[in-house]
Amino acid sequence: MTSESSTVDTPLSKLVGAKTAKALADHLDLLTAGDLVYHFPRRYDERGEHTDIRALDVGEQVTVLAQVQRTAVRPMRQRRGNLLEVTVGDSSGGTLTLTFFGNQAWRERELRPGRWGMFAGKVTEFRGKRQLNGPEYVLLGDSTDGEAAATEEVEEFAGALIPVYPAAAAVPTWVIARCVRVVLDTFTPPDDPLPSSVRAGRNLVGIGPALREIHRPSSKEELYRARRRLKWDEAFAVQLTLVQRKIRAAARPAKARPPRPGGLLDRFDARLPYELTPGQRTVGAEIAADLGTAHPMHRLLQGEVGSGKTVVALRAMLQVVDAGGQAALLAPTEVLAAQHHRGILDLLGPLAQAGELGADDVATRVELVTGSLGAAARRRALAEVAGGRAGIVLGTHALLYEGVDFADLGLVVVDEQHRFGVEQRDALRAKADQPPHVLVMTATPIPRTVAMTVYGDLETSTLSQLPQGRSPIASHVVPAADKPAFLDRAWRRLREEVAAGHQAYVVCPRIGDGPQSDEEPPREDDSGRRPPLAVTEVAPLLAEGPLHGLRIGVLHGRLPADEKDAVMRSYAAGDLDVLVATTVVEVGVNVPNATVMIVLDADRFGVSQLHQLRGRVGRGSAAGLCLLVTEAAEGSSARERLDAVASTTDGFKLAELDLEQRREGDVLGATQSGRRSHLRLLSLLRDTDLIRDARTEAIALVEEDPELARHPALAASVATLVDEERAEYLEKG
Repeated sequence: MTSESSTVDTPLSKLVGAKTAKALADHLDLLTAGDLVYHFPRRYDERGEHTDIRALDVGEQVTVLAQVQRTAVRPMRQRRGNLLEVTVGDSSGGTLTLTFFGNQAWRERELRPGRWGMFAGKVTEFRGKRQLNGPEYVLLGDSTDGEAAATEEVEEFAGALIPVYPAAAAVPTWVIARCVRVVLDTFTPPDDPLPSSVRAGRNLVGIGPALREIHRPSSKEELYRARRRLKWDEAFAVQLTLVQRKIRAAARPAKARPPRPGGLLDRFDARLPYELTPGQRTVGAEIAADLGTAHPMHRLLQGEVGSGKTVVALRAMLQVVDAGGQAALLAPTEVLAAQHHRGILDLLGPLAQAGELGADDVATRVELVTGSLGAAARRRALAEVAGGRAGIVLGTHALLYEGVDFADLGLVVVDEQHRFGVEQRDALRAKADQPPHVLVMTATPIPRTVAMTVYGDLETSTLSQLPQGRSPIASHVVPAADKPAFLDRAWRRLREEVAAGHQAYVVCPRIGDGPQSDEEPPREDDSGRRPPLAVTEVAPLLAEGPLHGLRIGVLHGRLPADEKDAVMRSYAAGDLDVLVATTVVEVGVNVPNATVMIVLDADRFGVSQLHQLRGRVGRGSAAGLCLLVTEAAEGSSARERLDAVASTTDGFKLAELDLEQRREGDVLGATQSGRRSHLRLLSLLRDTDLIRDARTEAIALVEEDPELARHPALAASVATLVDEERAEYLEKG
């Protein structure tokens, strides 16, 4: 150990000893004083107040704060020696048994009734009692001096508020706390990266006090102030990065693609069989203005399922074709790409038949490029694209491959952008001579804070209205285990819809025998439940049972592309009554005559996924019905999630719920980085106002000092909190 002053760069081996430093490095990737100081507690315990022993789950690795109530020694039956049992409890009334094997009389003397301690281990159960076998522990003071004794042990845990750190079995929380104390005793905080004007204007404490108080809080009020300041650092770093990237992107050159009177777009608008919604017109005008500038558009278009995003995107593509360029639409599945191809050909009619008899005099060509194209068809399609005769190109990942060349790629549209990785989107953009305009679309509503944080470098447009002719969708949970008669009624309800001339979907979580697919959840989970229901197993059971006599088709991602296309064509033409499918129908599939969807094992799907799936019905004049079948027990979190989905069709409310359920992973949603990232405290769910305020300050600062040249400490902090790989992710996103 050393008494010399330390900085964020001081190796821990110089501060806490070689052995402890190695354990911190090996198990927690903590190498320097800065790493340790930014390894924040995940919670704080107050003696006897917050540790609820009754809530512990068997199998959980825990650290509990509790008081010794009694001890007992008894001989072991299977081997020589004694067993020490120590009963500890907290103010919740819960108790836990600590067991120590072997002759350990010294532990009995040490663990006297009345002593408080922190005990860490894995919760097991023996004869109905929860216990920790041979737990690690540290005692907090001596009962003879009273609970508030100011001993060294209590001091290590900062008095009343005891930090509990993300830990490892080899490095328990109290070892981390002891090391933090050693480091803080000699630590010289870095220069405060936040400009003094921001600190004063937002009433934020300095970086030094914040780092001390978050580890050793003197009061709850000071802890709140410390956490608020450090959250600000995280939010500000992200927003500064996004604002900088947005300004740099806006400054890059791109080819302007202004509207051309009398061109494809005007002819298309004239032949549309329905009126655009006011929202479609407003968003269309925003996109048209972006395309007309000499800087690349970078816009996110979000809208509810069925809000008409595809028509908005098609109008943008036609504007680019009018201006002499090409537009490419990247779809996540062949089913969706083929659906887009058919839909756009139908909408354009003679406007998509350049070179054919009866074509419009301003017509272009629309090509589909997928991995399953035959060699001859592929050569023909690629020649059309490379020669510039195909103004609109639709495809899957196959568009990204070498050999797919464009004459003049002016617009990239990414449908269901969350299905694609950064590198894939970037690969398509790289096929343009100059940065193309980019429109990314999603029918998965994005909570405001996620939009500000993950998509903060994009302009955002939202379609909130549904086009005329869309019908309401009713959703109900069917508790199959509790009330099997309800499931029987669900199948009868489906038959009623078919008898009325409509069609239905039955969605399963799994394909069936064979390798796992991206469209499937895990086959087994930790609870040991049965595997999720599979399309290939359910379809024949339905055909022989409750749906006997109906025309049933099967669709999943493992079918050959031509077979998938044939099934979808049959279903769209009304030649099939029921389509039993996986989530391959989740996006883009548009069959207005489909009115009912039954989702089996609905609790195996995410909230946003269920919302997307149910958007496949109610797309015509008849009302839609979505039945969520589950064996989840009433009152369980899975059942509550389904009840929430059934209770609202507001995608934004469900997106907030989804974010809460997923417990928000990384703030950026970025790929794993090779370097450490210190983004730990910010909550997209709870810190909306803070993120908004940080964005306001970031815009003001970057407008005044674009490269942060006058704020070197802030620039260094941003580089630490948002490393190069994450910054690149944000730029490409």
